[in-house]
Amino acid sequence: MSDKTNVQSIEEKQYLVRFKANTESHLHVLDSDVCATKCPDKICTIFCPAEVYKWEDIRMHVGYEGCHECGSCRIGCPHENIKWEYPKGGHGIIFRLG
Repeated sequence: MSDKTNVQSIEEKQYLVRFKANTESHLHVLDSDVCATKCPDKICTIFCPAEVYKWEDIRMHVGYEGCHECGSCRIGCPHENIKWEYPKGGHGIIFRLG
């Protein structure tokens, strides 16, 4: 953290959160063909602050365990191809120190 501005980087802020992941994902790509054929930019890999979405060769990998539960994927997918739900009770992101 900088002494002059007292502003934390995104990496420093992400260090302050912990996750209690469920064994089942709360994020689902509805149709992988849509990602492969209709979405050349794979925009979810860009706007997700937790970098949950990764394009791997022929499919979208969803690393739900590190989801920040911000919901940006739910509204940002131009093809409405991501189903986002809150994790089951007792699971998900745990904020520390504010």
